[in-house]
This record gives sequence, structure tokens and C-alpha cells, in this order.
Amino acid sequence: MSKKIRVGICGYGNLGKGVESEIPKSEDMELVAIFTRRNPETLETVSNVPVVSMNEMENWKDKIDVVIMCGGSATDLPVQVPATAKMFNTVDSFDTHAKIPEYYSSVDESAISANKTALISGGWDPGMFSIMRVYADSILSQGKTYTFWGKGVSQGHSDAIRRIEGVKDAKQYTIPIEEAMNKVRAGENPVLTTAQKHLRECFVVAEDGYDKKEIETKIKTMPNYFSDYDTTVHFISEEELRANHSKMAHGGFVIHSGETGNGNKDVIEYSLKLDSNPEFTASVLIALARATYRLNEEGKYGAKTVLDVPPAYLSKKSGEELRKELL
Repeated sequence: MSKKIRVGICGYGNLGKGVESEIPKSEDMELVAIFTRRNPETLETVSNVPVVSMNEMENWKDKIDVVIMCGGSATDLPVQVPATAKMFNTVDSFDTHAKIPEYYSSVDESAISANKTALISGGWDPGMFSIMRVYADSILSQGKTYTFWGKGVSQGHSDAIRRIEGVKDAKQYTIPIEEAMNKVRAGENPVLTTAQKHLRECFVVAEDGYDKKEIETKIKTMPNYFSDYDTTVHFISEEELRANHSKMAHGGFVIHSGETGNGNKDVIEYSLKLDSNPEFTASVLIALARATYRLNEEGKYGAKTVLDVPPAYLSKKSGEELRKELL
């Protein structure tokens, strides 16, 4: 076997822990270090690798091939990734769809300046769902594509709520509206507003002394996250959140409806049902880290997305194995 791809993790929340648990399943990769904003001595990890302050990342430039960035999209990744891409190849799961073009430009500038490759917005949406949308739209170009998420916990939206002053902890559930999905599956190609496709339900633990009404207003009016949706906010105790909302299940559907010939209806559907959103997202990022390393070895620098990655680059299998087993 050729040398193993040396991986670093930046951020040790749910996603970082997921990456840590899944890397051992890829025998062509090895975890080298975990970078954190916290005091490294206070971090308890399950792997026997060094835990390093983010301020010391530069000292590891020659020891790591790809850093998987595991911070939140709201405030972490837009700052951390452009800075890190000047030192390392990176992979991240930035998921604020409306801001991807400007985020891409920021990361691209940093990565190109250092001959690094930075794959942005990986994961399953954006990520795997993005690929399915492009495939479906390319094959049935006269059709319409719809994406539904849930029911499940959105890590990005939950993180955005937790960043609000006065919020101690929170979980947000994205819930698809069944009536809308049924119309799409029937090939009706309905025109649906954002609010007609999903509901958002939030369970929030407030810090003592903070105005819950003000917190609720900040959640419901948050652009790119909640302002366009029918959003319900429940304030609960920390004990109730732990007891009833500790699981991280999620999933969703990409459905594309179009026509061929003279009125023949065709529906393409791709779905995911996940017991653990962070562990699955981590698994996607690990495959993308492999692809990012390969792209960089070929001199393909700058920001990339999943749409720029040949499928074979994701796999640890050889071309011969892929043609024999999966083609």
C-alpha cells in the first residue's frame, strides 16, 4: 500500500468526534492530530493522537495532508477555513446554501495562494444531495428538482440557535410537509414556497435571566435559517433536552420529476435515513478528504466542490476493483 493520507481534525464537537470514530475504517488514512480552540489539556478524546491548540496549527504544516474542518457554518467556518487553507488542504461542510458563492470565493483565494486544495460544502446536503440534483437535472433537463429534509436534527441550525446570547443549549428539527412531497412524487411539479415544504421546530434551553420572548424573536427572524419558515420554538429544561432530544437522526429526499417522449412521466428519487447525522456527515467528509488529497497531488489547487470530484476519487478501491465490483 502507498503511504497513508495523514488527516487532522479541526474542532471537536459532534462532527469532529464523528470523524475521529470513522477514520479507522479507512485503512488508507491515519489521524495525526486534533486541533481545538479549547485548552488542549482539558479535551478527552478516544484516539491516542496529540490534541493541539488551533494557534499552533502552522507547526504541523509538513505533518498533515488534509485537515477536516468541523466547526459550525454560522460563525466558525467562514473565518477558520480561509485561514487554514493557507497552510493545509482542507475539507468542510459549510451548509448555508445562500452564502456558498461568496464563501467559495474567499476560500479559493486563500487556497490558490498556497497551492492548496480546499473542498467546501461537503457532507450530504450540500454534498451528496448536490450531486443527485445535478445528475437528475442533466438527465431530465425539462423537469423540476425538489429537496426535502427530515424529520431530523439539523446540526447547522441547532448550532446557529446556540450562538444566540442567552441560549444554553438547543436542538432544531426539520420536518418535511407530507402533502407537498406527495404532489411531487405524483409528478405534478407544484410551485412550492419554502414554508410549504418544511416546518422547523426548535427546543431551547435558556440561560437564567434572559428574555425568552426576545430569544424566540431572534430565532424566528434569523435570515438563511428560520425567517422563511413556519418555525415553532419550545423552551424546555436542560434535563428534558438531554432525556428527549439527545439523538442525532436525520435524512431527506431529492426528487426530480420530468418527462420523456410525448408526455411520459419520469421520477428520480434519492433518499437518506440516518441514525447519526454527525457520523454519516463525517463519513462523507472522510471520503472527500481522500479525493481532495488526490486532486492536490495532481496540481488542482483552489476551492473545489463535490461537483468537481470524479466519483472514483472518493473510493479507496482501485480502478480495476471499481469496474469489476461497482460499475
